[in-house]
Amino acid sequence: MNLIHDSWLPFTLRDGSEKVLPITAICDPDVVDFALPRADFQGAAYQFAIGLLQTVFAPQDKYQWQDFFDQPPVADTLQQAFDKVAHAFNVTGDGPLFMQDYDLLESANPTTVAGLLIEAPGANGIKLNTDHFIKRGIGEVMSLESAVLALFTLQINAPSGGSGHRVGLRGGGPLTTLILPSQDASSLWQKLWLNVINRDEWRYEDPNFTDGTVFPWLVPARTSEKKGSEIYEHDVHPLHMYWAMPRRIRLCVEEQRAVCQISGEASDRSVSAYRTLNYGGNYSGTWSHPLTPYKSNPKKPDEEHLSVKGQPGGITYKIWDSLALSSEAEGLHCAQVIRHFYSLCNNYPALMGYYPRLWAFGYDMDNMKARCWYSNLMPLFTLDPEQQEDMVQRVKTLQSLASNALWQCRTQIKSAWFDKPGEAKGDTSFIDLAFWQRSESAFYIAVQQLIESAEHDEFDLSSQQAKDWLTALRQVCLDLFDEYALSELGSERSMAKRIVARRALMGWLFGGKEIKNFIKDNHIEFDKESV
Repeated sequence: MNLIHDSWLPFTLRDGSEKVLPITAICDPDVVDFALPRADFQGAAYQFAIGLLQTVFAPQDKYQWQDFFDQPPVADTLQQAFDKVAHAFNVTGDGPLFMQDYDLLESANPTTVAGLLIEAPGANGIKLNTDHFIKRGIGEVMSLESAVLALFTLQINAPSGGSGHRVGLRGGGPLTTLILPSQDASSLWQKLWLNVINRDEWRYEDPNFTDGTVFPWLVPARTSEKKGSEIYEHDVHPLHMYWAMPRRIRLCVEEQRAVCQISGEASDRSVSAYRTLNYGGNYSGTWSHPLTPYKSNPKKPDEEHLSVKGQPGGITYKIWDSLALSSEAEGLHCAQVIRHFYSLCNNYPALMGYYPRLWAFGYDMDNMKARCWYSNLMPLFTLDPEQQEDMVQRVKTLQSLASNALWQCRTQIKSAWFDKPGEAKGDTSFIDLAFWQRSESAFYIAVQQLIESAEHDEFDLSSQQAKDWLTALRQVCLDLFDEYALSELGSERSMAKRIVARRALMGWLFGGKEIKNFIKDNHIEFDKESV
C-alpha cells in the first residue's frame, strides 16, 4: 500500500456521506472533512495532509497562497506534486516503509499492536491489573490503514515510553493549534490550506527527499544509546519537523482478512503486532514546530523553549493568550501558522470574512499515562504583531481576575460542603470546567472590545465594558455556588454553614483586594444597590 497512490483515508462529503478516497481528494470541493473513528486520528490526519502540502506544494508567496485559497488545484496537479515523495510513503513492500525503522528489527519480540494507541495500558499496568478505566484489549487487531494512523499519531505525539523509548520532537503530549474557517461546511481544502505557510514567509532551502533529512525512515536510524547522539534543529531540514520519528517500530502486516477493532470495518490486510526497539531518534534543544505554540523564559533567553502541553482541566480561555498571541516579555510564542495567518490578514483582509477559529487539541499526559484527550475551538482575532505585547498584558489582567474569582468560588463551595475543607479529598475539577465554560463568552467579548480599542491606540476597556466583565464573573460565581452548595436543603446546621460560606464569597466578589483594584484601575462606578 502506498499512502500517495492508494485510497485509504475516509472522508466526509458535502451530502453527509462518507467515502474512502486517495489523499488527492483533499482538493475536491465536495469533500468537507476527514471521517476518522478516533479524535486523535482525526487530528493526525490533518497534520499528515498539512505536512504533505507544506513539503511538496508550499506556495511561493502570499499571492500564490491567496490564489490557491480562492481556487484549489485540480487533483492531477496535486498528484504530480505528491508523486515527488511517493517513494517515502510505502507502507508495505520492499525498501523503506512510512514511519517505520529502516532495519527490520528481527531481534525484537512482537508486541500487541494496541500498544501503538497512546491511551492503551502498558505492560506493567496489565501485569498489575491496574487498567480499571482504560481496559486492555482495545485495538488488538487493526486494519492496515488504522495501524498506519496509530503509528503516525504515536510518532508525532510520543510520550515518555520507558528506558530509551524517546519522546516526540515537540515533547510528550504537545498541543497542536490549527486555523479553521467558521463554517463546518467549508471545504476541507480551505481548512487545510489555512495552515500551509508560504515560502516567502518561511524561507528554507529546497529539500532533498532521499537523504533522510526530511523523511528519517529512508536511512538507518540515528540511534541514541550514547551521549552526543542528540538530534538538533540544525541537523535536519526544517520540514523534518512534520515527519519526525522518535520510535523504532516495524509493523507486522498479515495478508489475512479481519475486522478492525478501531473502525469496525473488515479489511483484507490486518495488523495484530509490531516490533520495537528503544533508543530511537533523541530530539533535543529548541525546536519551533509550525503547528505548536511554545513558551520560553524571558529572563533566560538561551534556555530551551518548551512546547505548550495539555493540562488537567482542558483547553480553556485561561491559556488562550499562549495559543493565539506572542510576547517576548512573557515568553509566549504562538504557532508559526498563527503568525502566518496574521501576516496574511494584513494583505488579504477578506480572510476575516471567514471568521476563523483556532482549533487546539492534544493529549494531557502524565509521563507515560494519558489522562485525557482535549479538543476545543476558540475565537481568533487579527492583531498586528507589534500590538500583541500590549494585548497580552491586558488579556492576562482579565485571566488573573477570573482565576482569582474561581479560586474563591471553589474554596467557598468546599467550605459549604465540608467541616474541614482544607483536608477534603476528591476531584473538584468539574467546578473549574463549569466556571471556564460559563464565563468564556464574556471573556471573548472583552477581548474583542480590547482589540477594537487598539484600533484607536488605547488598549483599554471602557469603564462600562470592564464593569460588564466584572459583573459576568460575579454572576457565574454566585450561580455556581447556589447550584452546587444550595441545591438541597439539608439540616439547619448545614444550611447555616452554607450561608456563611456564601457571605464570604459575596464579601470577596464585592470587596476583595483584587476586585477593588480592578474597579479602581478601570474607573468603574456602581450604584449603591449593586454594591
